[in-house]
Amino acid sequence: MNVLVAVRPHDLLWGLPVHALAEDAPGWVAEALSLGHPVVVRRAVCAKDQIAVGVRGQQREQRYATLIKCADVQRQVQPEQLIHVKSQEGRDWPALRALAQVRSLMEDLGLVWGVSGSAGFELASGLAALHRDSDLDLILRTPQFFSREQAAELVRVLDAATTRTGCRIDLQLQLPSGGVVLREWAGSARKVLLKTAEGACLLSDPWRLSEYAA
Repeated sequence: MNVLVAVRPHDLLWGLPVHALAEDAPGWVAEALSLGHPVVVRRAVCAKDQIAVGVRGQQREQRYATLIKCADVQRQVQPEQLIHVKSQEGRDWPALRALAQVRSLMEDLGLVWGVSGSAGFELASGLAALHRDSDLDLILRTPQFFSREQAAELVRVLDAATTRTGCRIDLQLQLPSGGVVLREWAGSARKVLLKTAEGACLLSDPWRLSEYAA
Protein backbone atom coordinates (compact mmCIF):
# COMPACT_ATOMS: atom_id res chain seq x y z
CA MET A 1 0.00 0.00 0.00
CA ASN A 2 1.57 3.26 -1.11
CA VAL A 3 -0.33 5.59 1.24
CA LEU A 4 1.71 7.73 3.63
CA VAL A 5 -1.01 8.89 6.01
CA ALA A 6 -4.39 7.76 7.32
CA VAL A 7 -7.11 7.86 4.68
CA ARG A 8 -10.00 10.24 5.42
CA PRO A 9 -13.14 11.40 3.59
CA HIS A 10 -12.48 13.75 0.64
CA ASP A 11 -9.00 12.31 0.03
CA LEU A 12 -8.28 11.43 -3.59
CA LEU A 13 -6.84 8.01 -4.37
CA TRP A 14 -5.40 6.50 -7.53
CA GLY A 15 -5.17 2.81 -8.37
CA LEU A 16 -8.68 1.33 -8.53
CA PRO A 17 -8.43 -1.29 -11.31
CA VAL A 18 -11.23 -1.51 -13.86
CA HIS A 19 -11.51 -5.26 -13.32
CA ALA A 20 -12.47 -4.64 -9.68
CA LEU A 21 -15.74 -2.98 -10.71
CA ALA A 22 -19.06 -4.78 -10.44
CA GLU A 23 -20.35 -6.23 -13.71
CA ASP A 24 -23.29 -3.81 -13.72
CA ALA A 25 -21.13 -0.67 -13.31
CA PRO A 26 -21.98 2.02 -15.89
CA GLY A 27 -19.66 2.28 -18.85
CA TRP A 28 -18.53 5.79 -17.94
CA VAL A 29 -17.05 4.45 -14.67
CA ALA A 30 -14.67 2.08 -16.42
CA GLU A 31 -13.80 4.82 -18.91
CA ALA A 32 -12.90 7.27 -16.12
CA LEU A 33 -10.67 4.72 -14.41
CA SER A 34 -8.98 3.70 -17.65
CA LEU A 35 -8.09 7.37 -18.18
CA GLY A 36 -6.34 7.47 -14.80
CA HIS A 37 -8.96 9.43 -12.85
CA PRO A 38 -8.69 9.33 -9.05
CA VAL A 39 -11.54 8.22 -6.79
CA VAL A 40 -12.84 10.19 -3.81
CA VAL A 41 -12.95 8.70 -0.31
CA ARG A 42 -16.49 8.66 1.11
CA ARG A 43 -17.99 7.83 4.49
CA ALA A 44 -19.17 4.23 4.74
CA VAL A 45 -18.48 1.13 6.80
CA CYS A 46 -16.37 -1.49 5.03
CA ALA A 47 -13.76 -4.17 5.69
CA LYS A 48 -10.41 -3.10 7.13
CA ASP A 49 -8.57 -3.94 3.94
CA GLN A 50 -10.91 -1.80 1.82
CA ILE A 51 -11.78 1.90 1.49
CA ALA A 52 -15.18 3.26 0.48
CA VAL A 53 -14.82 5.57 -2.52
CA GLY A 54 -16.79 7.30 -5.22
CA VAL A 55 -16.02 7.68 -8.92
CA ARG A 56 -16.79 11.01 -10.59
CA GLY A 57 -18.02 11.30 -14.15
CA GLN A 58 -18.11 14.30 -16.45
CA GLN A 59 -21.76 14.99 -15.65
CA ARG A 60 -22.90 16.16 -12.22
CA GLU A 61 -25.25 13.21 -11.85
CA GLN A 62 -22.49 10.71 -12.68
CA ARG A 63 -21.38 9.49 -9.27
CA TYR A 64 -20.69 5.84 -8.55
CA ALA A 65 -20.04 4.32 -5.12
CA THR A 66 -17.64 1.40 -4.86
CA LEU A 67 -14.69 0.06 -2.83
CA ILE A 68 -10.94 0.00 -3.40
CA LYS A 69 -8.58 -2.46 -1.78
CA CYS A 70 -5.93 -0.78 0.35
CA ALA A 71 -3.30 -2.80 -1.46
CA ASP A 72 -4.37 -1.27 -4.80
CA VAL A 73 -3.84 2.35 -3.74
CA GLN A 74 -0.93 3.85 -5.66
CA ARG A 75 -1.21 7.52 -4.71
CA GLN A 76 -3.06 9.67 -2.18
CA VAL A 77 -3.73 13.41 -2.12
CA GLN A 78 -5.43 15.12 0.81
CA PRO A 79 -7.48 18.35 0.56
CA GLU A 80 -4.95 20.27 2.68
CA GLN A 81 -2.21 19.48 0.18
CA LEU A 82 -4.06 21.48 -2.48
CA ILE A 83 -4.37 24.91 -0.90
CA HIS A 84 -1.30 26.28 -2.68
CA VAL A 85 -1.47 24.23 -5.88
CA LYS A 86 -1.66 26.47 -8.94
CA SER A 87 -4.30 25.86 -11.57
CA GLN A 88 -3.42 25.15 -15.16
CA GLU A 89 -2.95 28.12 -17.43
CA GLY A 90 -6.23 29.34 -18.86
CA ARG A 91 -8.37 27.78 -16.10
CA ASP A 92 -9.41 31.06 -14.47
CA TRP A 93 -12.80 29.94 -13.19
CA PRO A 94 -14.71 31.80 -10.41
CA ALA A 95 -14.05 28.92 -7.99
CA LEU A 96 -10.30 29.34 -8.39
CA ARG A 97 -10.56 33.11 -7.98
CA ALA A 98 -12.60 32.52 -4.83
CA LEU A 99 -9.90 30.20 -3.51
CA ALA A 100 -7.30 32.93 -4.02
CA GLN A 101 -9.57 35.37 -2.16
CA VAL A 102 -10.03 33.20 0.95
CA ARG A 103 -6.61 31.55 1.19
CA SER A 104 -5.09 34.01 3.68
CA LEU A 105 -8.37 34.31 5.60
CA MET A 106 -8.57 30.55 6.06
CA GLU A 107 -4.95 30.35 7.15
CA ASP A 108 -5.65 33.01 9.80
CA LEU A 109 -7.98 30.52 11.53
CA GLY A 110 -4.98 28.53 12.70
CA LEU A 111 -6.67 25.26 11.75
CA VAL A 112 -5.96 22.75 8.99
CA TRP A 113 -8.14 23.36 5.95
CA GLY A 114 -8.27 22.10 2.39
CA VAL A 115 -9.92 22.11 -1.02
CA SER A 116 -12.41 19.39 -1.96
CA GLY A 117 -15.13 18.94 -4.58
CA SER A 118 -14.56 19.84 -8.22
CA ALA A 119 -11.80 22.35 -7.45
CA GLY A 120 -9.87 19.82 -5.40
CA PHE A 121 -10.32 17.17 -8.07
CA GLU A 122 -8.99 19.48 -10.80
CA LEU A 123 -6.07 20.81 -8.77
CA ALA A 124 -4.98 17.31 -7.73
CA SER A 125 -5.41 15.55 -11.05
CA GLY A 126 -4.98 18.27 -13.67
CA LEU A 127 -8.23 17.03 -15.23
CA ALA A 128 -10.90 19.58 -16.16
CA ALA A 129 -13.70 19.40 -13.58
CA LEU A 130 -14.67 23.05 -13.01
CA HIS A 131 -16.95 25.29 -15.03
CA ARG A 132 -18.25 28.83 -14.72
CA ASP A 133 -21.02 27.91 -12.26
CA SER A 134 -19.00 25.55 -10.05
CA ASP A 135 -19.06 26.15 -6.29
CA LEU A 136 -15.87 26.16 -4.26
CA ASP A 137 -15.92 23.33 -1.71
CA LEU A 138 -13.64 23.53 1.31
CA ILE A 139 -13.06 21.43 4.40
CA LEU A 140 -11.92 22.62 7.83
CA ARG A 141 -10.50 20.13 10.32
CA THR A 142 -11.97 20.89 13.73
CA PRO A 143 -10.83 18.18 16.16
CA GLN A 144 -11.81 20.45 19.05
CA PHE A 145 -15.10 22.27 19.60
CA PHE A 146 -15.74 25.06 17.08
CA SER A 147 -18.38 27.41 18.43
CA ARG A 148 -21.49 28.53 16.60
CA GLU A 149 -20.25 32.11 16.92
CA GLN A 150 -16.99 31.17 15.18
CA ALA A 151 -19.00 29.38 12.51
CA ALA A 152 -21.23 32.40 11.90
CA GLU A 153 -18.22 34.68 11.54
CA LEU A 154 -16.63 32.30 9.07
CA VAL A 155 -19.84 32.19 7.03
CA ARG A 156 -19.79 36.00 6.94
CA VAL A 157 -16.22 35.99 5.65
CA LEU A 158 -16.95 33.37 3.00
CA ASP A 159 -20.11 35.17 1.87
CA ALA A 160 -18.11 38.37 1.44
CA ALA A 161 -15.74 36.47 -0.85
CA THR A 162 -18.73 35.12 -2.75
CA THR A 163 -19.93 38.67 -3.32
CA ARG A 164 -16.55 39.66 -4.71
CA THR A 165 -16.08 36.65 -6.98
CA GLY A 166 -19.60 35.50 -7.82
CA CYS A 167 -18.77 31.95 -6.64
CA ARG A 168 -20.65 30.27 -3.80
CA ILE A 169 -18.32 28.81 -1.17
CA ASP A 170 -19.41 25.75 0.79
CA LEU A 171 -17.44 24.42 3.75
CA GLN A 172 -17.77 21.23 5.75
CA LEU A 173 -16.38 20.92 9.26
CA GLN A 174 -14.42 17.68 9.68
CA LEU A 175 -14.91 16.36 13.21
CA PRO A 176 -13.29 13.24 14.67
CA SER A 177 -16.64 11.46 14.29
CA GLY A 178 -17.90 12.85 10.98
CA GLY A 179 -18.77 15.94 8.98
CA VAL A 180 -21.07 18.91 9.60
CA VAL A 181 -22.02 21.59 7.09
CA LEU A 182 -20.68 24.93 8.33
CA ARG A 183 -23.82 26.87 7.41
CA GLU A 184 -25.98 24.47 9.40
CA TRP A 185 -23.78 24.79 12.50
CA ALA A 186 -23.83 28.58 12.10
CA GLY A 187 -27.64 28.61 11.87
CA SER A 188 -30.35 28.72 14.48
CA ALA A 189 -31.50 25.09 14.46
CA ARG A 190 -30.99 23.45 17.84
CA LYS A 191 -29.68 20.24 16.28
CA VAL A 192 -27.52 19.75 13.18
CA LEU A 193 -26.85 16.76 10.95
CA LEU A 194 -23.62 14.89 11.60
CA LYS A 195 -22.61 12.59 8.72
CA THR A 196 -20.70 9.53 9.90
CA ALA A 197 -19.57 6.26 8.32
CA GLU A 198 -22.49 4.54 10.05
CA GLY A 199 -25.06 7.06 8.81
CA ALA A 200 -26.38 10.49 9.77
CA CYS A 201 -27.66 11.67 13.14
CA LEU A 202 -29.03 14.91 14.59
CA LEU A 203 -27.06 16.38 17.49
CA SER A 204 -27.01 19.63 19.41
CA ASP A 205 -23.26 19.18 19.95
CA PRO A 206 -21.73 16.97 17.22
CA TRP A 207 -18.42 16.85 19.11
CA ARG A 208 -20.20 14.76 21.75
CA LEU A 209 -21.35 11.50 20.20
CA SER A 210 -22.36 10.29 23.67
CA GLU A 211 -25.39 12.55 23.29
CA TYR A 212 -26.61 10.42 20.37
CA ALA A 213 -25.87 7.16 22.13
CA ALA A 214 -27.99 8.30 25.06
